[in-house]
Amino acid sequence: MMRSLSVLLLALSLLLLAGCATVGGPTPAQQAANAQANALYQRGDYQGAARTWDNLSAQNPNGNEGNDYRLRAADAWYVAGQPARTAQLLATVDDARLRGLDAARYNLLKGELALAHDPQQALAIAAMLPRALPAPLDLRAARLQAEAASVLGDRWASARARVHMASLLTGKARQQNAREIERMLVALGVPTLQKQARELPAGDPMLPWLGRALHRLGSALPKNLPQLMRQAGTVIAQGGSPTQEGFHTYHQIALLLPLSGPLKVAGEAVAEGFLTAYFNTPEAQPRPLLHVYDTQGTQAGTLAAYQQAQSAGADLVVGPLARDDVAALFSSNPTLPVLALNHPDGSVNPPQGSVEFGLMPADDGAQAAARMLQQGIRSAVVFIAGSENEQRAAQAFKVQFEAGGGDVLTLQTLPQGTVNYVSEIRNAMPGLGANGGIFIAVPPETARLLIPQIRVARLRQPVFASVQVYSGSPNALDKDLDGVQFPDAPWLYDAQPGLPVRARLMRNLPVVAGHGARLFAFGMDADLLSPYFVWLQQHPGSYVAGATGQLSVDAQGHVQRTPIWVQFNNGVAMPMAGTLALSAPTQ
Repeated sequence: MMRSLSVLLLALSLLLLAGCATVGGPTPAQQAANAQANALYQRGDYQGAARTWDNLSAQNPNGNEGNDYRLRAADAWYVAGQPARTAQLLATVDDARLRGLDAARYNLLKGELALAHDPQQALAIAAMLPRALPAPLDLRAARLQAEAASVLGDRWASARARVHMASLLTGKARQQNAREIERMLVALGVPTLQKQARELPAGDPMLPWLGRALHRLGSALPKNLPQLMRQAGTVIAQGGSPTQEGFHTYHQIALLLPLSGPLKVAGEAVAEGFLTAYFNTPEAQPRPLLHVYDTQGTQAGTLAAYQQAQSAGADLVVGPLARDDVAALFSSNPTLPVLALNHPDGSVNPPQGSVEFGLMPADDGAQAAARMLQQGIRSAVVFIAGSENEQRAAQAFKVQFEAGGGDVLTLQTLPQGTVNYVSEIRNAMPGLGANGGIFIAVPPETARLLIPQIRVARLRQPVFASVQVYSGSPNALDKDLDGVQFPDAPWLYDAQPGLPVRARLMRNLPVVAGHGARLFAFGMDADLLSPYFVWLQQHPGSYVAGATGQLSVDAQGHVQRTPIWVQFNNGVAMPMAGTLALSAPTQ
């Protein structure tokens, strides 16, 4: 009797085990159908994927598999634009059985469905979603937060969510998202944007967007001037052989510049500077192939030149030069790394792995403000001649000076067609004490008229200027500018060791002696930066000692330039004491 009972129990156990093998998991055919649904979803056939998961859920009405299939079908129907079908299926999903990513997907769908009738609930759900999600779900979660906040009138929260979206989008979708960010931030107004900027930590991804919005509103952000600590190119032992820290070898560089059209002269000056540095490469260093392409100074020419460079096998693009051309190239979502030679206006950021480098008028104003504050000057008056570049320099000066606790008492625009500035000087005098300072953003001809009249008015405060106060070449008339300080490129004064001497180059290159000298130096720096810019962005505080200054790269991919300070003395522009003079890296 006992033996019969044991045999019976054994038989029941085998039957139960057999039943678990059948009921407890999907069949091979179901596994294949699920793999097919995933493939359809990845290809963008969301309806096909949804129908396949619908069929699978019908075959498994109970159990975890059926629950998962219904969730996946609900998700696919939503992405396919069928929210009603999504809601029907989601109501049949047992969320208590879901774990990890499936639970996040379920809550995301609930939030997306709630957006149409209860944006507050949608926003609350979005806030509870995990931060670490796969890119497609992360993008949807950020979009949910952005749209819910927008409906509720919270432009700041909506813009912040869209800034997160920017890193997940490409092409036209990224451009449209950028326009939405800028539209929302511009609507907040200057006071709100400035307040938010003061409260954000350095390196916050919102800061460059705030800067663009403020620029649209005629204002600006104070610059976080780089703190230089570590020079790139230091020779270190790696793998038993010496190598230069931060150096990356490219095989073929494409230089995109306007060598015809309205920007021909500027393009040629930059090209000559680049080629001079390129051929100055030490023999011991590998020199990449170099192809030069004419962009014709147009967006179409730029995109065509990029395609030619890519087809020819380039692995780095340097250029283009014009703002609009840079914007067009960045907006095309280039796959090659780009060292762009300007900063585009608008909401176009450098793509991942690319940077933008330019000689910006606003930088002079920010540098002048920082220098005055370092010298204890807390009040200032500003004179400008009225051009767009001068206005940008003056605006940057004001923002930087006031952010550091200074007070800009007045901004005087000098009238055109006259040599008498007595009225403007008189208007600037009230409140400017002995410890104040003067900032001017004017060309040399205007400065030579303005400075003597300032001295006649017995204003003895130090005068700081934008770089345009000096033409780049000696002029006997500059004696009227004695004492004026301004930031400039060290190479113009042979204050940067390791670079070709300017006086020697003047014999064969006329551009070096004229107004194109700074563009020539800019071209040299484009070559010097090319092997280092990726490493510089990854190592805050590191820099390259270049022809236009010490060059670093911030987290947003903007090359920042720390110039030297120069002062007129007996009519000669000379570097001031304390000027940085560090060796340029070899290549």
